[in-house]
Amino acid sequence: MRDKELRLALICYGGISLAVYMHGITKEQWHLICASKSRRDGEMSDRGSRRIYQALLDEIAETADLNLRVMIDIVAGASAGGINGIFLSQAIATGQSLEPLTDMWLEKADVQALLSPDAAPGSKFTKLWALPIAWMAERREQGVEDTLDAATRDEVRTKLEHFVRARWFEPPFGGAQFLNMLFDALEAMRSGEKTGRLLPDGQPLDLFVTITDFGGHPERLRLNSPEEVIETEHRLVCSFTDSGSGDSAVGHPAELAFAARATSSFPGAFPPFMVAELDKVLEQRDMEWQSREPFLRRVLPRQYRANVIDTVVLIDGAVLVNAPFAPAMAALRERPARRHVDRRFVFIDPVPGLRFGISREPKRKPGFFQTIIGALSELPRQQPVSDNLEAISERSEKIERMLAIVEAIRDEVENQVVSLFGYTLFLDYPTTKRIVAWRNRAHSVAVEKAGYTHAAYGQLKVDGIIDKIAELLHSVAQLPGPDDERRLRAAIARTVEQRGARDFSVTQSGGISPATLNFLRSLDLSFRIRRLRLLARRITDLDADCVEAELQPIRDAVYESLAAYLELERTASFLDLKAEICAMDKDAGPILDRLAARMNLTELDAQTDAWLSEGFSKLSKELRRPILLAYLGFAFFDIATLPLLQGEGLGEFDPIRLDRISPEDAVAIRTGGAEASLKGIQFNTFGAFFSRAYRENDYLWGRLHGADRMVDIVVSTMPPGRRLASGRVAAIKRELFHAILDEEAPRLRASSALFDSLRAEIG
Repeated sequence: MRDKELRLALICYGGISLAVYMHGITKEQWHLICASKSRRDGEMSDRGSRRIYQALLDEIAETADLNLRVMIDIVAGASAGGINGIFLSQAIATGQSLEPLTDMWLEKADVQALLSPDAAPGSKFTKLWALPIAWMAERREQGVEDTLDAATRDEVRTKLEHFVRARWFEPPFGGAQFLNMLFDALEAMRSGEKTGRLLPDGQPLDLFVTITDFGGHPERLRLNSPEEVIETEHRLVCSFTDSGSGDSAVGHPAELAFAARATSSFPGAFPPFMVAELDKVLEQRDMEWQSREPFLRRVLPRQYRANVIDTVVLIDGAVLVNAPFAPAMAALRERPARRHVDRRFVFIDPVPGLRFGISREPKRKPGFFQTIIGALSELPRQQPVSDNLEAISERSEKIERMLAIVEAIRDEVENQVVSLFGYTLFLDYPTTKRIVAWRNRAHSVAVEKAGYTHAAYGQLKVDGIIDKIAELLHSVAQLPGPDDERRLRAAIARTVEQRGARDFSVTQSGGISPATLNFLRSLDLSFRIRRLRLLARRITDLDADCVEAELQPIRDAVYESLAAYLELERTASFLDLKAEICAMDKDAGPILDRLAARMNLTELDAQTDAWLSEGFSKLSKELRRPILLAYLGFAFFDIATLPLLQGEGLGEFDPIRLDRISPEDAVAIRTGGAEASLKGIQFNTFGAFFSRAYRENDYLWGRLHGADRMVDIVVSTMPPGRRLASGRVAAIKRELFHAILDEEAPRLRASSALFDSLRAEIG
């Protein structure tokens, strides 16, 4: 069967107490990827929804000849979404279970557990005059308990009164208490059930959590006049990477707790986070944090340099970046590929468009205080969601245009190759020596045919290599800001000029100088990757017209070769060069030579030629012809399309598709959005903190909505013209929903009425 990987980059928005709902969604996604891994390993699961997911993947395989593996390899989150992203990533990297996290949300994400002991009212007589405020808040949330019994209404009323009478003008929730809850959950996961890592060996997992630096840190901006100015930057991204080799782990528990506590420091509810708070909790728990200094140096580089780590104040990451698409998009550059990839960006938005009181009544003119409060704390400071979605869309459109150009000129390119070698080319055995000779000859003719445009193409290639190397060195050295990357790029560009490595003069033999040729042969990694990706694309195009087994040898050769080149794009491959990079001054020559020696592209090229030769030799003459034409014609294609790509390889070389998960999108059971299903939206999205029944409601709906949408996403990977039988998707969802209800009924003790209602609706 055709192999395909459905790779999900998961973006988790903030949502305060709707973290419980998002946990339900991420847990269902965890069940799906667990089921996918078990199926790949030849294991059958009889647990809850996993059994249904395995059956769905089997049915897709039978219907569409598609062997699909589902994985999550990029996670980015803010605030409540950041917490869920951290725990999900830990489960993916280590094979630990998310079940203990469910217990934490249901039992401890409660206003009474979160209240700081110093903030709680001293007695039942404390601030009696504040009770009418609680009553007003309760009446304002109409329909808050429509499906809940009297006991739950009493619980909400009591806890709301308790909360309103708590300490005012200081955050009521305790930071140290929350840290201890996080540590307890991480420890429970570590001590619980454990399976294997949920990603293939060598497949990295990247996690990004946004944080807001309350005081800010200086950033230099280059202008015409004055030459530079200093701006204060408040956005921080705390990143973690699990390379997938050796003992997998996202990070030390203290580092994960640092990120979770900082990203969720919702202003006014939690006290701002400082490193001293974490140090104190670690001391109380008698926990060691040996990686403390390297971690703080990495995530707070400017503050560490200035020796002000102890005074840094961090607050909720959603204040400035509630939808962290940008770091997730950047992570695409270091993705390996061993088979065809269907890349999705899936974002969880629990209540689309909700701003506390601003959007709920759009036709009503806001009052004085509502306007002031909204301007100060609720209106987004920027529009990262639309901006980043547009960037993803533009990237995909650019790839689509490039593929259309390739298809439009394919006949002409193939004619050029045929006229160069003749039809007897496809009768010859494709030995390694012949493949090299054929490729070099085709490349020379492509350069000759391009004329003066080859010089522009060549300059673009050199600039692209310089950019990639500067980006790699900057990442390896873990330097703090864009100024350092610009400095590195300037040094590399200066060395390239001094070595005469960007001479594409037409007076040169073949239109290129020996120094430039040596530079490209030793460091032009992107060219090799683009060539193999285009070849993989051509093989995929031929899938529909042949038996999969016929293409498997050449497909394996291409992806095996591609994986080796992609490994050289990863930061982790060069971490031992950090000291040399930091010591580099204006001469980048030594570090370029070190990189060239480490990459050893000449040897890797020889190995690739051997793999491809073997793959080509196993093809029939009919299949060998179009694939060999695509391979030998690559130089023609690249000269035509690289300007459109602006010098980059565009990661996985496939368009990215976007999928959203929200109550508005999951309508298989009930329509009406969040208002029709979620309790956490009450009390300005603090509602789930006031009742276990509320949390159970939102967690269960999270699993159901997650299942609803993940089935849609998985089914959408099927090739055009292949569909499941009529009514099958709805039937699969019904079976999945009932499996979830059966699994959760013993745990969710306060929601019996909800279960009855859902079973009737599902049918």
